Amino acid sequence: MDGFLNLHKPAGLTSHDCVARVRRLLKMKRVGHGGTLDPAATGVLPIALGRATRLLQFLRQDKAYEAIARFGLTTTTDDLEGEVLTQTPAPHLTREQVEHWLPKFLGTIQQVPPAYSAIQVGGQRLYNLARAGAAVEVPVRTVEVYRLELLDWQPGDFPAAKLAIACGAGTYIRSIARDLGSLLDTGGTLANLIRTQSHGFDLADSLSLDDLAAQAEAGTFEPIPAAIALAHLPAITLTEPDATRWTQGQKIGLEARGEGSGVREAIALIAQNAPLRVCHADGRLLGIGKWVETQPDEESGASGGDRLVPWVVLSGQSG
Repeated sequence: MDGFLNLHKPAGLTSHDCVARVRRLLKMKRVGHGGTLDPAATGVLPIALGRATRLLQFLRQDKAYEAIARFGLTTTTDDLEGEVLTQTPAPHLTREQVEHWLPKFLGTIQQVPPAYSAIQVGGQRLYNLARAGAAVEVPVRTVEVYRLELLDWQPGDFPAAKLAIACGAGTYIRSIARDLGSLLDTGGTLANLIRTQSHGFDLADSLSLDDLAAQAEAGTFEPIPAAIALAHLPAITLTEPDATRWTQGQKIGLEARGEGSGVREAIALIAQNAPLRVCHADGRLLGIGKWVETQPDEESGASGGDRLVPWVVLSGQSG
């Protein structure tokens, strides 16, 4: 069984826990996940099955969340799972004040991840270093935030803002809640997080673990084909004998193709070394390749030019 599962992760389980559950339910060993979610968070957790585990790196990288930021308190983990550091009521805070600072987090921004996060420093996870009490300087990272909108406002001693966030890979929503609270001079922490989109998968189409268990027992579960999950990548179609040669690890030369093949037109739209789907003329997904420009090799006599080089070969997985 090869393909993807759009899993609705429940609260209380780590992403690794979910992978273990899926392994047991589907009786598979080769299972992996993309885009780790904190245990308290819920929502879309992309799961790769079988040979599709080799394709996780090629999925879309954009993500979207609905988050609740609570103001008036700070914690060690930047969410409600951690130890409270400060707690000062902020009944004066208004919706308009929060909205004023939201544009500060749009676009390309510099962000300091939470001290309790999976980022590695010196070969060790930050959360392990934090639990050990080690003083570590958390590295700043550059992230992209495409959309940040205030959906709802709940006033009170510890007011809360419901936010819609669309962002790129590596963005920490806990850091946004923390930094927004800092700008407001009230302190802030993440109170709830739901991932509504991830790697091209939507929450509305996700399966719970109970759904998966029922489908697995009934024998009706069908994974999402890799060709659908990777539909955002440009595609090149190979006919025989090039298709077989490519799956054997050979580079396919552009000069071997006729002017009417459409490949010359396609290559003009594809960046060098960028991933693209390689498909068989019969519809099968053969894997992921990339175009590279090679130089002539006088020793072997090989000519230079544009070549389609194998990146990940799936040996003819159906699309």
